[in-house]
Amino acid sequence: MSANQNTTPIKSETDVVVVGAGFSGLYLIKRFRDMGLGVQVFEAGTDVGGTWYWNRYPGARCDSDSIHYSYSWDKELEQEWTWSEKFSPQPEILQYLNHVADKHNLRDSVKFNARVKAATFDDATSRWTVTTEAGDEVSSRYFIMATGCLSSANMPDIKGADSFKGDTYHTGHWPHEGVDFTGKRVGVIGTGSSAIQAIPLIAAEADHLHVFQRSAQYTIPAFNGPLPDERIKYVKENYDELRHAARYSPDGMGTVPPAKGALEVSDEEREAMYMKGWQTGGFGFARTFNDTGINKEANDTAVKFVHDRIDEIVKDPEVARKLKPTTYPIFTKRICVDTDYYATYNRENVTLVDLTEAPITEITAKGVRTEAQEYELDAIVFATGFDAMTGSILRVDIRGAGGQSLRDAWEAGPRTYLGLMTHGFPNMFLITGPGSPSVLSNMTTSIEQHVEFVTDFIGHLDENNVAAVDADLAEQDKWVAHVNEVANYTLHPTANSWYMGANIPGKPRIFMPYMGGVGAYRQLCEGVANDNYKGFVKMSETSAAAE
Repeated sequence: MSANQNTTPIKSETDVVVVGAGFSGLYLIKRFRDMGLGVQVFEAGTDVGGTWYWNRYPGARCDSDSIHYSYSWDKELEQEWTWSEKFSPQPEILQYLNHVADKHNLRDSVKFNARVKAATFDDATSRWTVTTEAGDEVSSRYFIMATGCLSSANMPDIKGADSFKGDTYHTGHWPHEGVDFTGKRVGVIGTGSSAIQAIPLIAAEADHLHVFQRSAQYTIPAFNGPLPDERIKYVKENYDELRHAARYSPDGMGTVPPAKGALEVSDEEREAMYMKGWQTGGFGFARTFNDTGINKEANDTAVKFVHDRIDEIVKDPEVARKLKPTTYPIFTKRICVDTDYYATYNRENVTLVDLTEAPITEITAKGVRTEAQEYELDAIVFATGFDAMTGSILRVDIRGAGGQSLRDAWEAGPRTYLGLMTHGFPNMFLITGPGSPSVLSNMTTSIEQHVEFVTDFIGHLDENNVAAVDADLAEQDKWVAHVNEVANYTLHPTANSWYMGANIPGKPRIFMPYMGGVGAYRQLCEGVANDNYKGFVKMSETSAAAE
């Protein structure tokens, strides 16, 4: 079904305004409709899909197992949909979300081509006014940012970027019709997750590929492939048990925490266990031992194992050396998952440019110039990632109680209670916001938990005739301190990662996601809800209750 492309500006009132029509936005529509509440979703794209609508670069795919990267709220959907691969490719995930939107007629609640520009809270009425660049203006009781953690593309500020005469692309805004690099000289700037997925496929097409690497990345082979029939059968017969285990596991996929530490076993056993984790594919390697995330000496053993694999795969010792990360512990940046990434550097048409040795000075009409030389190119791909977790939220001019700007409130870094609300912004909720497990988990598990918490909470407020709710400042301060305390127990803050906002110039350095684990976080939220939503301040009653 095609999306509703109505361009007439909306001027109306409703119960809830939601920004974003990805996994979060679609589930919010379903939940609010079932509650009998009016919901208006605004989406900047031309159709549903969120992250999977925008990210169409070559090789884009999920790095969580397909069977877990899916909704659990539609039991019929679980049985009728069959994933084709262990790690779903972008087109299949987008097809899945379109199928869900069609099945439940969810597009009827979405205005497409409507990028939200501002949202303002009215203290007198306890309502939000949300406006879009398309001229829409909607008043609502509740305002929900469901914009995703990795949806605000980061375009680096490089001198001369506008002077290049060839074609330029960003992995986060890939042309829907695709790109043919056959016979072209291509430069990829960046070696994060999207680059690592795209580089092998671009290299297979291009006449020559130059990869401009600022910092080497740890990446684990996916060993992706078709899902065996017996695996599909088992999953469909046991989805309820698998979902329950996922919800209360650390990673949101039901993985059992490792029992041993890397320093508790012999060298031979450690090597064998690492190899088993490596050959499992994806995040399996990161779950081999229980101390590699908190103990530098243990972490060094995982580093050595990966370095040894790079030496085995990459034929040129100098290229292998450049591909080995040495400035931060493994697992402290989001681990990448790849197909033939390291092996791609054995191709004669691929050149690795180490920017630590000769940084980029400018982009010219002909290509990319570093301190060492100029590289003539026909196309440049910016695989420079995202302004993660806060970028899409702060892109909207959000004004809370007393006209306070959210950008000002987060000037020193995002501050939330449970990653769900920020003090001073009543009736505004965040889905998988900073201060929640979000990007450290299987996103769909965390999304469902947040959507269910928020919708249940709003139902509770309605039942009790509460017009406005806010996060308690003292409880928010405690939560921020707890998030930092847990992060500082690990090695994560030692890396300049996008978890810390380090990829965005001028962004405050604060560890944004919550490292306590999906299951522990869920139990904590359940406790909050059972304790009359402790930590949330019910600010006012409706006029009906007052009467």
